[in-house]
Amino acid sequence: MAKKSVIARNEKRKALVEKYAAKRDQLKKAGDYEALSKLPRDSASCRVRTRCVLTGRGRGVYEKFGLCRQMFRKLALEGKLPGIKKASW
Repeated sequence: MAKKSVIARNEKRKALVEKYAAKRDQLKKAGDYEALSKLPRDSASCRVRTRCVLTGRGRGVYEKFGLCRQMFRKLALEGKLPGIKKASW
């Protein structure tokens, strides 16, 4: 489980990205990089980390499911993910 402060920081970044998205696009199209650099750093979409919705883990996350690999495996083996089954050949 990730620290609550790390998860909260990422949520704050998501909010900033959403808030400044239109303004950033407008400044990029205008080519005004001076004004773009004065916006908050965390308003850039590349600063947001994809995290597991259950544990907050930041690595090994399947974006399609929003789960880290450990939770994905656990839920898949329990049959809680519809359409997912263990491969065998």
